[in-house]
Amino acid sequence: MLDVLSRNWWTFAARGVAAVIFGILALAMPGIALVVLVFLFGAYALVDGVFALIGAVREAEAHNRWAHLLFVGIFGILVGAITFFFWQITAFALLYLIAAWAVVTGILELVGAFELRRHLPGDLWWVLAGLASIAFGVLLILRPLSGALAVIWIIGIYAIIFGGFLIGLAFRLRGLKRDAVTVPG
Repeated sequence: MLDVLSRNWWTFAARGVAAVIFGILALAMPGIALVVLVFLFGAYALVDGVFALIGAVREAEAHNRWAHLLFVGIFGILVGAITFFFWQITAFALLYLIAAWAVVTGILELVGAFELRRHLPGDLWWVLAGLASIAFGVLLILRPLSGALAVIWIIGIYAIIFGGFLIGLAFRLRGLKRDAVTVPG
């Protein structure tokens, strides 16, 4: 598992960068119309889902556990598609859709993190990303009427934190790949 993840470190980096970009856009333009936020979120969920599917395929090719990444990918693509096709969705319904997506993704990210920790003891990046997702989803469920501006800020901050954790994991995996390469001499 560790070999495949370290060879495909860039999928985590791409997911992390997409999350950070989404978060920055949400924070930089808090007054944007709900429709724009809907499309930004839909695009992010689709990109995240596609890169998770790429990771699942790579894991399957290496005969490693891949189901959690497959479910993250399918769920992300499904949520993104629903967001695009039903863009008139209310902010309240979108909030619960995002919250459910964050909790499910967080749980599945933790599954992957605990599998990785068998091969890379002490690594917390993926665990932190999963916990950030769950905390974000629960916060949205507990405070659904906190207002659109607050929700935009929460979404932006969450996306930046989650993306940062995935980027941290990507660089850790990239370092492992680089360390595994032996120089002929």
